[in-house]
Amino acid sequence: MQHQTLPHRPFMLDRNKFLQVGFSSALGLGLSSLQPSREASAAMASGPTFGKAKSVVFLFLTGAPSHQDMWDLKPNAPAEVRGEFSPIDTAAAGVQIGPHLPHLAMVADKFAIVRSMTHSLPSHEHATHFVLTGVNQTPPGATHMASRADWPCYSATMQALRPREDGAPSGVMLPTYIHNGYGFSGQTGGFMGSQYDPWHVTKDPNAPDFNIDELTLLQDLTNQRIQNRRNLLSALDDQHHYLQEPSASQSLSKSTEKAHQLLGAAGKFRDVFDMNREPADVRDRYGRHSFGQSLLLARRLVEAGMPIIQANMGTMNNWDTHGDNFGQLKNRLLPPFDKGLATFLTDLDERGLLDTTLVVAVGEFGRTPQINPGAGRDHWSGVFSAVFAGAGVRGGQVIGASDAQAAYPATRGWYPADLGATIFTALGIDPESIMTDRIGRPHRINAGQVIAPLYS
Repeated sequence: MQHQTLPHRPFMLDRNKFLQVGFSSALGLGLSSLQPSREASAAMASGPTFGKAKSVVFLFLTGAPSHQDMWDLKPNAPAEVRGEFSPIDTAAAGVQIGPHLPHLAMVADKFAIVRSMTHSLPSHEHATHFVLTGVNQTPPGATHMASRADWPCYSATMQALRPREDGAPSGVMLPTYIHNGYGFSGQTGGFMGSQYDPWHVTKDPNAPDFNIDELTLLQDLTNQRIQNRRNLLSALDDQHHYLQEPSASQSLSKSTEKAHQLLGAAGKFRDVFDMNREPADVRDRYGRHSFGQSLLLARRLVEAGMPIIQANMGTMNNWDTHGDNFGQLKNRLLPPFDKGLATFLTDLDERGLLDTTLVVAVGEFGRTPQINPGAGRDHWSGVFSAVFAGAGVRGGQVIGASDAQAAYPATRGWYPADLGATIFTALGIDPESIMTDRIGRPHRINAGQVIAPLYS
């Protein structure tokens, strides 16, 4: 695999400033600035969009889609850069996108495109960590593999700061767990502990036998029997004095409590995951494929009040088009994505849910400007695009710009930490909030800046 080479910029921070903001703040700094704009943050926090989102639906295009063939085409670039696709007009005046997104072109007034996303590390594992948690650098002790040194994913932070009253988790990831024989970082509670992990649904909602085993109670296992067993377990736990290690005992207790809480909420969510409750014509509108049915399930979870839903658009590195980039996009990747996302946005809007649901579609980075000998594009994080809709986002606009070859930002660059600040602010959580990890250390949840032009 070919990777980009970026100019080296040393990250320098004097000791006093480091002590002032702490490493958790430094993680969000990237190359933009040391301190977020407090004026901008205050304006967002007091504005009409702060906390407008009841749910965030994060569509993760794992493997990194080709931004210059979808959202940021360069028809005037040399042939080896512009590729085979020509842009098409959309329902939003002056906004053009790729020719194989015709359904999205018709609803372009509902979403905004940020064309100047950027970061410095075009590695799938590291970049996935950045984008799924809202940091710009790898935390101390974290590697390319999932571990308890990772920064917590969005739903884990949400769970820590604003736990649900019904005992259900604050986030669901579906329909896959991204792994390469090992889990990718950024998909768990990380250093906050396993009790903050999101609910991983690793089954295809398009499968005829789709069901969630955790929500399928044995025929004779009533709620009363669950409570009786819980009381018995509690009594037995009181006798477990041999568990001398407090942290181990606490972890066991929290894990057990989480399991019981989930069973208690089983009735409500069992219905949500019953895809047969949807009319056949609605399922057909979304598309009878994993992309479409995952988005339909995401809509059902929004209706059920789930704060954060991550729908992975494919298994690991699904959009990693090192070879036959244009054929893969045209024939395999874009048709289901285009139909599914356009239907999803329209459905949310028609049901009155788009105004309180922030939708984000993004990969971990972009693709190289130059087309390789295999008609593919390789890893590139110099610039890429993200799509936002709902919860106060003004649709029908383009924010930021890349240069003539879609290689680097030509305007202000927006970083993963800025993405995170936007998500937290939409949910009514101040990015400067503090969470405490499992050994008592405080961490500021995010040090980015809200992508304010989304709302203007």
